[in-house]
Amino acid sequence: MFRFLHALFAALCLLAAPAAFAQARPPLVLAAASMQESLNAAADAWAAQGHPRPILSFAASSALARQIEAGAPADLFISADQDWMDAVAAKGLLRPRTRAPFLRNTLVLIGPAGQSRTVAIDRRLPLAAMLGNSRLAMADPDAVPAGKYGKAALQSLGLWRGVENRIARGDSVRAALALVERGQSPLGIVYATDARAASTIRIIGTFPASSHPPIVYPLATLKTSRSPDAEPFRRFLLSAKAKAIFRRFGFGA
Repeated sequence: MFRFLHALFAALCLLAAPAAFAQARPPLVLAAASMQESLNAAADAWAAQGHPRPILSFAASSALARQIEAGAPADLFISADQDWMDAVAAKGLLRPRTRAPFLRNTLVLIGPAGQSRTVAIDRRLPLAAMLGNSRLAMADPDAVPAGKYGKAALQSLGLWRGVENRIARGDSVRAALALVERGQSPLGIVYATDARAASTIRIIGTFPASSHPPIVYPLATLKTSRSPDAEPFRRFLLSAKAKAIFRRFGFGA
């Protein structure tokens, strides 16, 4: 959230500058927390082509959507699910014909790096017993996409009722990841891309794709967009060159 507020303050300063300077400002991109490493790499590749580097602000998609609804002067929005993009669209805050399906992800169960055990995630998984007296780290299952996908997966596998009162809720998927990294939770549910970004945890098992809705990241331009680079950067993100970058970080296109 601090990074988001910092980027938002920078954007407001640019908007307050003389018109000629404001026209040259780079796009402000509000993106799901799980995209930190990959989107920074894509922004670096864009800047290497001679463009001003986009301003990137990461948080849970739910928090970003609420900021957009509150009038945040951003250019692009990348949500980790369709629901929060739908919520922004319902408010009439998307520029027409700019929304596109962008990336896909996978849901995994993680534990400490020193744990060698792997499991098959199905209805026979003794998840509650694996937790012992501890809690399962998840992004908020009532609001944050990673948590919503995780809850849906556990419900479909008949595992939710055994752990629903033992959830350590994070305000983003990265917050849930941090709980496992710090040893505050022995197990967590995150995206595969988040697990790859952390050296102190490992993937214990992968949730069947059929156990939850497809994890699709939509991308769209916001009606508040004023940066001349917003549309070119949006097209770059959807290009084969950018998709190769995201695949390197574990995303599907």
